[in-house]
Amino acid sequence: MTGGSLTVPDLLEITPNGLFCAVGNFYIDPWRPVSHAVITHAHADHARPGSDCYLCAAPGKHVLRTRMGNQALIDTLKYNEHLSINGVDISLHPAGHLLGSSQVRVSYQGTTWVVTGDYKLQNDSTCDCFESVPCDVFVTESTFGLPVYRWPDPETVAQEINAWWRANADSGRTSVLLAYALGKAQRLASLLDPSIGPIYGHGAVMKLVEAYRASGVRLPPINRIPPRSRKIGGGRGIVIAPPSAAATTWINRFGETSIAMVSGWMLLRGVRRRRGIPKGFILSDHVDYPDLMQAVQSSGAQRVLVTHGFTDIVARLLTEQGLEAEVLATRFVGETNPDDSDTDEDASELQAITREPIETDNKDAEAAK
Repeated sequence: MTGGSLTVPDLLEITPNGLFCAVGNFYIDPWRPVSHAVITHAHADHARPGSDCYLCAAPGKHVLRTRMGNQALIDTLKYNEHLSINGVDISLHPAGHLLGSSQVRVSYQGTTWVVTGDYKLQNDSTCDCFESVPCDVFVTESTFGLPVYRWPDPETVAQEINAWWRANADSGRTSVLLAYALGKAQRLASLLDPSIGPIYGHGAVMKLVEAYRASGVRLPPINRIPPRSRKIGGGRGIVIAPPSAAATTWINRFGETSIAMVSGWMLLRGVRRRRGIPKGFILSDHVDYPDLMQAVQSSGAQRVLVTHGFTDIVARLLTEQGLEAEVLATRFVGETNPDDSDTDEDASELQAITREPIETDNKDAEAAK
């Protein structure tokens, strides 16, 4: 069965509060405050405030603390460490999405589920790499679950970003990179070449940079933006800021700028055009289509539940491969399409299915169709 939503009748079930393990009496990434919350990662759609107790992977504690506040009770597990609750065996395994991101393995009476949260298979020096975990039931995101989404090599993207920054610096223009404040911003900073000029972070980025550093992640020097600054770094600087900053006058303080967005959605040139973004770089902390299929295969699961993203299509494609695949309705959003005023997702969906041409900035994606 594909399409629609699924109420899971066994080890995990969907309730008004989110994904619930009744035997263990805990939730995974609950949507509302609960007594016991197991958190896959600290993005706001997965980690919500107000629960009595949180459990996360040890590397992500500082980041989750930054998001939840000092009053939150946060317990941790090391990756691959096991915890038994009412006979339910829980362990957390690297998801590769951002610092401390985890797949939640839940095993009971011979049946094992793995809930991936958000994940990627690409290498990322700011977090532990994705670990394939054998299971019977695999719960996967599908944010970029269409065949058109095939990411370029991140090292190539890093070279493109640094070349763009260097050209701007040589022309006296401040470079501005728009990226999520948590995860993407820190990954970007790790890819930048500080010999080109100074790196600066928006306030929302800097508090999370501090959490990464407190967790032992090595990053290049990143400066806070001085008050009433203009042409920071003598025009050779680069600023990392959340996408929301582009819609404010905050960005005008730097004088002449060159602005670029960093997102998986930048693979589609139409998204960038409609937003008036002059430059885009294709880099995502979510799994692309080939790696999603690889992750499913590597898990060995015969049953796959597909959440947030192109759920119906991925479930159908997996069913055609002989798996029992269904849609699991959630409130998670994955990487939000910056062009939410248009039906770009629907157009992409149709074109990917019919193999009609689609405008992309990734030659590998075009060649793979």
